[in-house]
Order: sequence, then C-alpha cells, then structure tokens
Amino acid sequence: MRISAFSNPSRKQNAPSSAVAGIKVSQGNHCEQSPGRRHAVEAHRLMKKYGTFTAVDEIDFIVERGESFGLLGPNGAGKSTTMRMIYCRTPLTSGHLLVEGWDVRHDQSKIKALVGIVPQENNLDPDLNVIDNLNVYARYFRIPAGEAQDRAEELLDFMGLTEKRNTWVEALSGGMKRRLIVARALMNNPKVLVLDEPTTGLDPHVRHDLWDRLRELRRRQITILLSTHYMEEAQTLCDRLIIMDRGKILALGKPLDLIERNVSRFVLEVHEVDGRSPLSLAPKVIAEAHGATHYYFAPSPELLTPLISKYSDHKSLLRPSNLEDVFLKLTGRDRLD
Repeated sequence: MRISAFSNPSRKQNAPSSAVAGIKVSQGNHCEQSPGRRHAVEAHRLMKKYGTFTAVDEIDFIVERGESFGLLGPNGAGKSTTMRMIYCRTPLTSGHLLVEGWDVRHDQSKIKALVGIVPQENNLDPDLNVIDNLNVYARYFRIPAGEAQDRAEELLDFMGLTEKRNTWVEALSGGMKRRLIVARALMNNPKVLVLDEPTTGLDPHVRHDLWDRLRELRRRQITILLSTHYMEEAQTLCDRLIIMDRGKILALGKPLDLIERNVSRFVLEVHEVDGRSPLSLAPKVIAEAHGATHYYFAPSPELLTPLISKYSDHKSLLRPSNLEDVFLKLTGRDRLD
C-alpha cells in the first residue's frame, strides 16, 4: 500500500524516506535547479514606490531554505507588497530580490513554477467543484492529467477534504475554502509557499487545524512565508520574522529573542487607571502608560508581584510577555489604522 507524502497529519503512519520531500515532480512540471544559492529568498535594498508613495522602503532580509518566516505589521506596512514582489505579481522599483537564486526581474517563469501562493482573498472558481478546482489549476503548470488527478486526491486527503471532492465551491464553509486554497497552492509541488493572511476570519478551531497542516509542511522542509495579523499565529508558526511599519523593517529575529530584546520576559497589565502616572520602580522594571492601561515589564515575576497590592482596586493581569507586546511597542499602542 502506497503512503502519500501529503497524507492527513492526523493519521498515525510512517512515511518512507522518499516521501519526505513531497509528491514527485513530473517531466511536465520540471523546475530548473536554482544557480547554487542556499537561501530561499534574498532581498537587498528592496523598494516599491507607487508614484510619490513608498510602500516598501529599501529593506533587507534573508529567508533560509526550509524556514517558516513571518511578516508582521499594521495595515499599510508593506507586507503584502513585499510578498507580491516575491511571487512576481508586482515589479520592484529598485534593489535586488532573489527567490531560490532566481532574479525576479529576469526569471519570473522559473520563480512562478516553484512558488505556491495562498492569497488573502478567496479566488477559487465557483463554477467548478473541489477536485476540478485543483485539476484545472494543474494545467497552468502543464502537469499531465493522470498525475494531476493523483496529486489532487493526495492533497485533498492531506487537507481533510476528501469527502468534499465533488462539492461545489460555494457550498463549502469559509474554513474549507481556505484549506482548498492551500491544497491548490501545493499542486505544483512548490519549494516556497507564500501565505498572505491565511486564517483571517476563521474561527479558532479551524485556525488551529490549518496550523497543524502548516507545521507538517515545515517538517517536510518546504519554505513558508507567512503574513498575519495574529500574533499568536506568528509566535507559534514562525522560526523568524520581521516587524514592518511604513515600508521599513523595525525588528528581525526569532519570536522569543524579539520579546526578550524589546520588552523583557514578564508583564503586569493594570487596567482602568486613566489619569494616573505609572509608579516609580527599580531600574529592572520598565513602565509604560497607554490610554487607561499601565504596563510594567520585568525579567522575573517576583519583581512585579509587589505592584499587585498597590493596584488592588484595579483590574490587573500578570503574564509572560508575548509578541503582541513587541508589536504594539514598536508600531505604537495608540495607533489606529
């Protein structure tokens, strides 16, 4: 019995080593080898301008092969524009951008052959059923019909959609549509998977189910580029990430490193203290006031617990610092987009 490389991760089975790299690439879907580069994406002084407006402002970053790399930022930060340049949807204005060693200026057909795209919007074909959405998409990559059918069936199993194979797209739930879009993005057996806000609007159960599939793809050494507004999603899925604002990179690193570097390890939130100034504390405790909430950051909870009694008449929460604290500190807690 053949075990699919894209079998459902919820099933316990041991795939043969030959399956780890994913579904085999047919002659009709052959991608040329990249010219000796070890990085999945390399950006140097990357810029995109629309008239006088600068959407991406000379940014530099590298994505390693097999890495899950996140792009975070407020609306209009330049995340989606950066991703569109990576998969050759939007031309860059200046700078250099390589994807698997290929130059986006000159090697667009090669890049498109090895990148899978999960866009923000639902752009499935409503006039086709689930399986036909995958088979028709496979034609863009000249995948032979028989192989496309086998690959589509394997991906539907991987994404938990086998029972919906003959269902019309409009009859699917929002979560099932997102899973189908991910399956479609994997039809060309990509080396790089680009996901632009993949779980926006999904309920927590569906979101966590999709996270499981993305973790499995990461284990198979598929490079993942993820743009998201969910801090928990970024902290859970990303090996490294960048935080952008107004077209520039404000921070780059591993999620936990960014937390320790920018806000310390623990935070005490004190709510409904409008009109009061933060208390003066030891040098190891950093105090911030934003609106009616005070934030006290420290390397250990022991430094923060004495404050709880001082705010006994207010709502307070002592917790580990997280990526959202970093995001809000760097991009502005009081900013409205």
